[in-house]
Amino acid sequence: RIADGGYIPAPFYTYAHYHGEKWVEYGQEKMEWMFAHKSFIDFGIPVAPASDHAPGPYEPLMAIQSMVTRKDYTGQVWGSSQRITVDEALKVCTVNGAYASFEENEKGTITAGKLADFVILAEDPHDVDPDRIKEIQVVQTVVGGRTVHEA
Repeated sequence: RIADGGYIPAPFYTYAHYHGEKWVEYGQEKMEWMFAHKSFIDFGIPVAPASDHAPGPYEPLMAIQSMVTRKDYTGQVWGSSQRITVDEALKVCTVNGAYASFEENEKGTITAGKLADFVILAEDPHDVDPDRIKEIQVVQTVVGGRTVHEA
């Protein structure tokens, strides 16, 4: 029904890391369906990112790590069936986020004519231990084609 209605879900993407242990009260079966990025993707639904920002931290690399590993801060896995790949997590945070905000013609991909907002990372998130994705250093941040941060 979500796909048929054209709805775009935006599950909280760092919840597994910061609050996974709170899921225990729901039971293991329900944990496999909470913050269901993988299920949405499997059904062809363009799942978008959601954070707790501004009351909570905005950490895109932590979000990617959390969606890929589904581990809390102690290393416990919660809802392993909802793990997604690094590529899928990157798409959630870029292409799908732009689509959900009706800005896919302006951002979401590095394409001629778009805003040219991107980061350069010190390591490729595909190549590092998934438990280290949040530790990858941002070497450079470009917004609107202009460098706004260099490490």
